[in-house]
Amino acid sequence: MFRRWTRRLPAIAAALGVAVAAGRASTSGQIAAPWAGVLDEHPGIQYATRPTTDRVATLNRALAQHDRTLARDPRTGYLRAVLDALDVAPESQLLVFSKTGVQRAYTSPQHPRALFFDRSVAIGYVPGAPMLEVAAHDPQQGVVFYLLDQSADAPVFHRTMSCLSCHVSASTLNVPGIIARSNTVGDDGNVMPQLGTYDVDHRTPHPDRWGGWFVTSEEGPAPYTQRAHAGNITFSGRGNTSNQVFVDWMTSSPETRGYLSSFSDISSLLVFDHQMHAINLLTRLNWEARIASAEGRAAVSDAGVRGLVSELAEYFLFTGEAPPSVPLTPIPNFARHLEAKTPKDHLGRSFGQLDLVNRLLRYRCSYMIYSEAFDALPAPVKAAVYDRMVEILSAAGGSRSDYRTVKPEERLAILEILRETKPDFPGR
Repeated sequence: MFRRWTRRLPAIAAALGVAVAAGRASTSGQIAAPWAGVLDEHPGIQYATRPTTDRVATLNRALAQHDRTLARDPRTGYLRAVLDALDVAPESQLLVFSKTGVQRAYTSPQHPRALFFDRSVAIGYVPGAPMLEVAAHDPQQGVVFYLLDQSADAPVFHRTMSCLSCHVSASTLNVPGIIARSNTVGDDGNVMPQLGTYDVDHRTPHPDRWGGWFVTSEEGPAPYTQRAHAGNITFSGRGNTSNQVFVDWMTSSPETRGYLSSFSDISSLLVFDHQMHAINLLTRLNWEARIASAEGRAAVSDAGVRGLVSELAEYFLFTGEAPPSVPLTPIPNFARHLEAKTPKDHLGRSFGQLDLVNRLLRYRCSYMIYSEAFDALPAPVKAAVYDRMVEILSAAGGSRSDYRTVKPEERLAILEILRETKPDFPGR
């Protein structure tokens, strides 16, 4: 599906060469000259130079105009102020102890990187590290990366391109995106790729998830056996596993060392796993549609766009979801925050309501359908996504065998919520 483009990383441009998109007929009937460049530099995209409208860019403008200030806390720097300014729940905290990310030198099983997230922004924080890391999903331009100096007297989010060396890859569908990955990790936090690494979304079997992450529940470790997921453990050179890093973490009084809590809640991890691939799919579909239009082709007639339309619709409806193996209970404030940000129908039903017994959401349709990135898709493309969703939710279950087992009343409920809460959804 992604055969048309590859991404040339700036640091190794000569080694990877140039990705060429085959031009087709232009609006004048002529064959367009091939685009001899990389995806994010296409004239229809211009990732590095077009102005951004993401939430961090908006906050930055407010700071520059003195319409907003951020107070620095002696223990956590600007973390709490940024969470408040962006309305990100502290209870969304996840903990990554693998030495990954731009501040990997400060990250270890003893000092994990805390991630806080919502529908369109993720914030990375390590106590004592010089920077806050922020990734914001721009509705048109994909994920934009920023750093904020924790010691600055006048805080400013500085956009960085260095993150693209990892965050534009097959793992992100070759657009600037978020990586959700499970790694095999040694006792020191270093990744051991020879022992296995997995890109993760809601279809990934749980035994392959969360390597290099702490996984907790309200009672402490998540109620899974050790082999039910790969979190909380490290590997020795001989392949033996140990959960000592988790024991040490839970008895280390993290709150006294600059962390907001000791939690890395399993329900938040499940939400994160689903959402990050959705973000990358939305960006890829948007870009492919805009490139087709810039090259004089109807987006919905393009084979690559059509394939992505179907993939996004199926992903939004949780086809192929790996369900929890035991009932789970989310941190209450996280669940409330997710539900509060998601529209409800007149019966109070919402795609932001968690299930966590048989599946992630009570009504198996993604709350990402309310994201600015989805609404920013070209109208014909968005209509095509809706049409494919209606097809999947039809009595025959479309072509998806896993939807044939969904009860008719559940399919109807999903359609009713969509028709009441999405003004442009067909059949209103």
